[in-house]
Amino acid sequence: MTNQIIFNKQLIDRYDRSGPRYTSYPTVLQFSEAYDDKDYLEWVATSNDDPIPASLSLYLHIPFCNTICYYCGCSKIVTKDTSQAEKYIKLLQQEIAIQGALFDKTRPVVQIHWGGGTPTFLDDDTIGTILGTIRKHFTVADDDQGEFAIEVDPRTVNHDRITTLRSLGFNRISFGVQDFNPEVQQAVNRVHTKEQIFDCIKSARANNFHSINLDLMYGLPRQTISSFDQTIQTTIEANPDRIAIYNYAHLPEMFKPQRRIDEKDLPSAEDKLKILQIAIEKLQAAGYVYIGMDHFAKETDDLVKAQQTGTLQRNFQGYSTHANSDIIAMGITSISSIGDNYCQNVKTLEEYEDRINNNRIPVYRGLELEADDLLRREVINQLMCNFKLDITRLESKWGINFSSYFESVIDTLHTMAEDGLLKIDDTSITVTLEGRLLVRSVCMLFDRYLQEPKTEQRFSKII
Repeated sequence: MTNQIIFNKQLIDRYDRSGPRYTSYPTVLQFSEAYDDKDYLEWVATSNDDPIPASLSLYLHIPFCNTICYYCGCSKIVTKDTSQAEKYIKLLQQEIAIQGALFDKTRPVVQIHWGGGTPTFLDDDTIGTILGTIRKHFTVADDDQGEFAIEVDPRTVNHDRITTLRSLGFNRISFGVQDFNPEVQQAVNRVHTKEQIFDCIKSARANNFHSINLDLMYGLPRQTISSFDQTIQTTIEANPDRIAIYNYAHLPEMFKPQRRIDEKDLPSAEDKLKILQIAIEKLQAAGYVYIGMDHFAKETDDLVKAQQTGTLQRNFQGYSTHANSDIIAMGITSISSIGDNYCQNVKTLEEYEDRINNNRIPVYRGLELEADDLLRREVINQLMCNFKLDITRLESKWGINFSSYFESVIDTLHTMAEDGLLKIDDTSITVTLEGRLLVRSVCMLFDRYLQEPKTEQRFSKII
């Protein structure tokens, strides 16, 4: 492959810093409680009135887990008592009904994504009931037209469960592995066997899931260069369609579970970098394409095809081939994107229950994007997804002079070009193969909110 990224330690040392992951621009830090469910209703009405209304993407947040993973920074409720989810599920079904009544039934649901937490904390009957509620209140695309994904803890499923999930309508599945090494698994309290994972993948293949993803994480306690090398070898042997390798950010002051991790067990910064390098080189040698931001996929994958045609985009679930859809996010903490606006649901079960029982959309904060936000979002999205920005097209679309509009960052862009991070001329910016790992550094130049004086912001490191 000619688009294999090149690991340049000198560039990484210079440009690796903390910054947003840009699943949205502006980021959630800009959300304001000046926007609420009343604004949401107006945004939905406007989106319904579009000459060609966008298709719909549903996100369901299932916050329950039966064990705590020490690395976790997600919004979750840890319990082994599945009955604790019963009230939440009833409220979620009510929200599905409330939301479904707002949207034109001619707008197809082309994506459904279940995240958490652990969606497979719920039993199959409950999952089927929720899906039935969705189909009752929304127009869901056929299996060959839609992407219906679920995040799975492999410890909670077997062949029969995976078969049932497929029969319920899921056609994409993601297994949270993190690491195959037993010592690392013990250190983060997520213990499973290689055989469990391989059996899960075998079952998913047998049931004709359209796509299988494995999630890994680098920088975990007790990880070594050689141990993660073996994890990558095992992952390649497993042969998933997609692989995500996330950077573990140790922020125990923000995430309580991480306080159970002994910092002295974490790999050094130098070892962590070497771990990432080995992973990238081996995955590329095995035929996986680096999509960007931790994600790899086979050459035949839809994400790779979308990137090749310049149609790949990002949203709150990551890279997507359907990012132009309006996202209706349901459940606590979940984030919606309607038209050119973002909003987030309340964070606690008590607030959620109060809103739903009063027949209110549980949105408590959001953001209405201005023209400048939309312009900068397009710039960032093009760089993040396609590693290239067509300046000529951008100027024509927005009626701007690029050099004048972004005058404050032009010198820095040229410095990055001199360093080999990108190539720039009057018509385009192209991130080099050496610079692709650091594309967030380029994007941050166009983020006007990072230039404003404000309280401390906490982001993960780029590498």
